[in-house]
Amino acid sequence: MQKRNKTYGLIGKTLGHSFSQKYFSQKFEAQGSDETYENFELENIQLFPELIASRRDLCGLNVTIPYKESIIPFLDELSEEARAIGAVNTIKIEGEKLIGYNTDAFGFHQSIKPFLKGDCHRALILGTGGASKAVAYVLKGLGIDCFFISREPKGEFEYGYDAINQIMMNSMGLIVNTTPVGTYPKIDEAPDIPYHLISSKHHVYDLIYNPEKTKFLELAEKQGASIQNGYQMLIHQAEKAYQIWDKD
Repeated sequence: MQKRNKTYGLIGKTLGHSFSQKYFSQKFEAQGSDETYENFELENIQLFPELIASRRDLCGLNVTIPYKESIIPFLDELSEEARAIGAVNTIKIEGEKLIGYNTDAFGFHQSIKPFLKGDCHRALILGTGGASKAVAYVLKGLGIDCFFISREPKGEFEYGYDAINQIMMNSMGLIVNTTPVGTYPKIDEAPDIPYHLISSKHHVYDLIYNPEKTKFLELAEKQGASIQNGYQMLIHQAEKAYQIWDKD
């Protein structure tokens, strides 16, 4: 049966970099469905209730930077996984009820599995936002210890960028960028880390998928590291989100 008069969308602050609208629009066209997908840029998260009130056709939303954590107080329920992670990237709208899920974790898990080596016991995660929380949730579940790099380190296992040294880098098998640094159109930017300390023993993952090869990945590749962008994660998390929306 065709799905009609259903609208889904993406909320975030700036969405010019996002492929989600194109991805879902092509998916719906291929299915012969009348479902639609729109971008909703919100200058601040306090505008979210106004969006929900004005668009009664909305059945589900994706959430991106910088609202994956700040969206939570506006929701009525959280899935067990979203609650454990502390971040939401998918919302199902059931009448007046807003239910938060996290499909980033599923997407990251599916995309990283083929690249993880048995000798990877520690990961360095750049950033401490909502995406970082999903990545850490997955890695910890796989028995990998996580260490975080932040401009404002606060918690345990959090360090400033100036704390990255040879000893730290040598102990890491995986380096993951969860920050937006290097996203289109600012493609000449990269996280401020000592790239000369990266080697062929590292697998370097950038959650950014636009551009396809960020400066972060380019610099890591020059040091001999294997590299991976976030496009497969995008596909897996998007399909998981649609399963949630489409489930009665």
